[in-house]
Amino acid sequence: MFSGIVEALSPVKSARSNGNLVQIEVERPRDFTDIKNGDSIATNGVCLTVEKFDDRTIQFALGAETLQVTGWSADQLAKSRVNLERSLRMGDRIHGHMVSGHVDGVGQVTRAEEDGGSVFLDVQAPPQLLRYVWKKGSWAVNGVSLTINNVSDQGVVSMCLIPETTKRTNLGGLKAGDSVNLEVDMMARGMISFFENAPQLQQKP
Repeated sequence: MFSGIVEALSPVKSARSNGNLVQIEVERPRDFTDIKNGDSIATNGVCLTVEKFDDRTIQFALGAETLQVTGWSADQLAKSRVNLERSLRMGDRIHGHMVSGHVDGVGQVTRAEEDGGSVFLDVQAPPQLLRYVWKKGSWAVNGVSLTINNVSDQGVVSMCLIPETTKRTNLGGLKAGDSVNLEVDMMARGMISFFENAPQLQQKP
């Protein structure tokens, strides 16, 4: 479980295909001193398991489902920079919102415009996710917890990035046409699922 508050922006040092997997090595942030094999680290919003690590790198394997949902490939990941967040510990403050690291879909940036220090970011969301997003709600974009400013009738979700967000994450480098990983608010998803299934549950003997 994560909070959507990125701890580090790290370059991918290598990415290679291995059958149905893609294995990547990411530069290890200096303050990631407590990691161990098997730990979960959100990588651009995707919950990945640490396979091995050393003083300089962390290695992950991306399975077939992850590659299908995100559309990632070894070529795309090579030499990119990814947002990293270690999993929450019991008692941690949650400064963003509860994020599972399970990507729901991929959106496309339609606008990334700097104005007066802020960046106005618009993302075209997949139609199946629009039921879970609303004005002043939350979602995660590349693993970053963001507040939704507006949702257009065409399904374009608008946000405003403060300088701290653009400095600490890879969202500041986005441009129109880029793809981003999206995870909707899990509470919204759970609530909608409950109310949709409630009549069916009540009919069962």
